[in-house]
Amino acid sequence: MFLEFLIKFNTEILPLVYKILFIISPIFVPVILIYVVVKIYVQYVQLKYISEQEPVLLEIKIPKDIKKSPLAMEIVLGAMWQSGASTYSEAYLNGKMPSWFSLELVSIAGEIHFYIWGNEKKFKTILEHQIYAQYPTVEIYVVPKNEDYAKKIPYNPKEWGIWGLQYKLTQDDVYPIKTYVDYNMDKDQKDEYRIDPMTAVLEFLGSVGKNQQVWYQILIKKHGKEGLKEFRLFERPDWTKAAENEIKKIREKATPPPKGDFPGFPNPTKGEIEKIAAIERSIGKLSFDTMIRGFYVAKEGNFDPINITGLIGTMKQYNSSTLNGLRMSKWTDSSDTFKDMVTLFPFLKKSRDARQERLKKRMFSAYKLRSYFYPPYKNHRQNPFILTSEEIATIYHFPGNVSATPTLTKIASKKSEPPANLPIKK
Repeated sequence: MFLEFLIKFNTEILPLVYKILFIISPIFVPVILIYVVVKIYVQYVQLKYISEQEPVLLEIKIPKDIKKSPLAMEIVLGAMWQSGASTYSEAYLNGKMPSWFSLELVSIAGEIHFYIWGNEKKFKTILEHQIYAQYPTVEIYVVPKNEDYAKKIPYNPKEWGIWGLQYKLTQDDVYPIKTYVDYNMDKDQKDEYRIDPMTAVLEFLGSVGKNQQVWYQILIKKHGKEGLKEFRLFERPDWTKAAENEIKKIREKATPPPKGDFPGFPNPTKGEIEKIAAIERSIGKLSFDTMIRGFYVAKEGNFDPINITGLIGTMKQYNSSTLNGLRMSKWTDSSDTFKDMVTLFPFLKKSRDARQERLKKRMFSAYKLRSYFYPPYKNHRQNPFILTSEEIATIYHFPGNVSATPTLTKIASKKSEPPANLPIKK
């Protein structure tokens, strides 16, 4: 019977398909060509726009006496919630796009550094004002281009061992991760009773040894309804609609069926109540398209695989069994991929190793360029996920006395300018 079908397919159906494709080819071939040309043009103008910008990398040195909750960082993040092109001509002629930022936590031989990167130099003043407004005792330094920690490490596997990964959410975007509010950090507490989930990350960063570095990078961009100005044919819906629908589903699930003339009344469990409250709180926050990366690099002979475990595991304190969390998504080591196939067919090993090398080089270059939302490494192997300002501030904020990590360098006091009315000595 199958043979009969195969003969019929080859003699009757396949020629008919070819005939239909030939008839409609004058329609779909130009459409495909136009799509390809527009895509190449968009990539060109965006790359040109990006190349003309002067990015800025700020290092923030924190004092010993920070007593503010991560809510202060939420306000700083508000300055990074930037819109994109204001006109179609700016988008299509100049390649202008929404700005993006990178929040970075770095350990260099156990010495911890906080960085904020912006893709345009104009954000330097805005960021400094916002940070000083919330953290008046910090010190902010502009890092020279030749002093960028990431660009100091060349891609040379013979000299440096390199391992990197990207994180993703364990559940849908509508569910938030465990935030500082869940740890009661939004309330005034004595240091001995305060639990900062970021401390686990800092302890890990502080344990990194000589000739080793660990990098965390949180790339963020304003989330919103993107349409033709962002080169989208169809407008992207706002995530809040999906969040409201999820709340509706939870309530419907918690509502028993009606009994006769008596309608069912919602009777949610404690977990369902917490889910609804968490989603509703998220809807009221600023939301960002987000990508989180991590890298462990070490000089040849100093590479310690235990730090890979640390890189993967130190994000687990933000996970909630009833809500959302972060887990490993893509990574640079594919040695376990198709392991059985390689064992059976050894000639595949060379192909797998070449693929792994290309992936590692691409991810490493993307980190150094802070590239993800736009060319040259647009959405590399994974779409962005959505985090709110509350969630991002939980992962990245300036810790106070609650963190006793020895290698977390803290300045004794903030330097200030002399008073304007100081008498001049003659």
